[in-house]
Amino acid sequence: MSNITFTMIKPDAVANGFTGKIIDQILEAGFTIQAMKYVRLSEETAGAFYDIHRERPFFKDLVSFMTSGTIVAAVLVKENAVSDFRTLIGATDPAKAEAGTIRNRFAKSIEANAIHGSDSDANAAHEASFFFSAFERF
Repeated sequence: MSNITFTMIKPDAVANGFTGKIIDQILEAGFTIQAMKYVRLSEETAGAFYDIHRERPFFKDLVSFMTSGTIVAAVLVKENAVSDFRTLIGATDPAKAEAGTIRNRFAKSIEANAIHGSDSDANAAHEASFFFSAFERF
């Protein structure tokens, strides 16, 4: 079990001014930020990050959405980080997310769901390394 996870505050949440409130909720849940930055994804970068979904029908819409504005990428640290963060962000569909979760509070729809969270320790390590070098992580 790893003690890191990766997250992105998605373009919808950044554009709606929710970045600070989301970061506050993450910190209040006991996570420490190891690395964080604003990024505007290109189609190439978004496509590479979501390559696992390339053959799925929603891939083009996902890339288009993720390149539509600024995102905030971060590596978070906490014991049991992946599982605890998935609980904190809630279900992908905000209508099904538990009250008080990030998606329940800040997401507009299943597509514009405010935040990404790694779904496994292996993916957390891969996704964190995709966005941050060792030099950028504290």
